[in-house]
Amino acid sequence: QVQLVESGGGLVQAGGSLRLSCTASGRIVTTDTMGWYRQTPGKQRELVATITTVGRTNYGDSVKGRFTIFRGNSENTVYLQMNSLQPEDTAVYYCNLYRITILQKYDYWGQGTQVTVSS
Repeated sequence: QVQLVESGGGLVQAGGSLRLSCTASGRIVTTDTMGWYRQTPGKQRELVATITTVGRTNYGDSVKGRFTIFRGNSENTVYLQMNSLQPEDTAVYYCNLYRITILQKYDYWGQGTQVTVSS
């Protein structure tokens, strides 16, 4: 069982920056993909960014060029650097770890951290 601990959310003015972090418990395997998704009330959870263990990244269209996902010195921790934040970025941000094994696929989620951008 993997547990994900998030931190770094908060309130920021439009144009500002925030950095989120997510640390996974246990061992990371080479097939793991970690990332961030976000959700606002009444809407589906949407992709923000993901990163594989070899550093391949993928971004949602709405954050390309403004957000950067990267790993820390420990492969168990990923960061999301969010720049040029806009009110439409306001959401609960969830850390995710997606794991594929020979037998099964696993989807782990953090509890979420609120990001609020004021205009």
